[in-house]
Amino acid sequence: MSSLNSLFNRSTFGTKCKTCLNLVISRIKLLRNRRELQLINMRKEMVQYLQTGQESIARIRVEHIIREQNILAAYEIIELFCEFVLARVPIVEVQKECPLELREAIASIIFASGRCSDLPELMHLRNLFTTKYGKEFVAGAMELRPDSSVNRTIIEKLSVKAPSGESKLKVLKAIAQEYNVEWDSSNTEAEFNKKYEDLLDGSGSSVHQFQRPTIEGSVSSPVASASRDKPPALNSPVIDAEKHQVRESSTSPAGGTRPCVATKGNLATREHHSPAEEMSSSSPSSSDALEKAQAAIAAATRASAAARAAAELAKVKITSQ
Repeated sequence: MSSLNSLFNRSTFGTKCKTCLNLVISRIKLLRNRRELQLINMRKEMVQYLQTGQESIARIRVEHIIREQNILAAYEIIELFCEFVLARVPIVEVQKECPLELREAIASIIFASGRCSDLPELMHLRNLFTTKYGKEFVAGAMELRPDSSVNRTIIEKLSVKAPSGESKLKVLKAIAQEYNVEWDSSNTEAEFNKKYEDLLDGSGSSVHQFQRPTIEGSVSSPVASASRDKPPALNSPVIDAEKHQVRESSTSPAGGTRPCVATKGNLATREHHSPAEEMSSSSPSSSDALEKAQAAIAAATRASAAARAAAELAKVKITSQ
């Protein structure tokens, strides 16, 4: 009874495998014809972009052309592998383990089943091979383990990695040569050879690009550094305060009118002095104002003392009466 079941399972596997393989081969032929026509139209559009000077669009669209070419090449290899397995289905039915001569073909079909959505029959084949050889064999092909034996050309053609600038430039030159287009590729070559920084990487962040360069060997005060960052036409608050003091001292009633002239050279030199130097090298008008303020404070002190003496005298008179 068990031998009959195994024989039935073998015949069922062989029938299903042949059916799926035939369907894959016929579907690949239809898809290949359709994609070849689509590829021809895309190459003609690329010629128009090169003739009209729209190289920026051509550099983007050429990736679609490379992708279509890779898929067509992968379809051709898959079709050959399917025909190879189809011719040896009787051997696959008899042996429990995958034959060595069929290992690359079957592993490549399993690998392509998850990356060729246009060929749904490959998924049925993968399920059949899973029941035949086990999940580990299928997982090894899908995950590209070292002993998977997947064809390297299929891995390259079905890769989702973006094509290199060299391959894109090669395709553009081939299209221009095929359609006899006079195209200067110097700008495109320069664009493809550019190296862009990874802005997500901490080492290449934009913070390091915008640091202000510092002059070595010179130590300046905060006021001096702030004055260097400002435009030459603007004055610092310290100079404005000194101008205000000069105007007050020159028009104060107590000291009369004092002529005071502030030249641009003096203001420019003051911008590069520290606050201590500005206080030590203050103008004579500011020192006069300070002396007058001290004299006013002394007069106020004497006036308050006289007021206190008058209050005490008035208090004594009231008590005597």
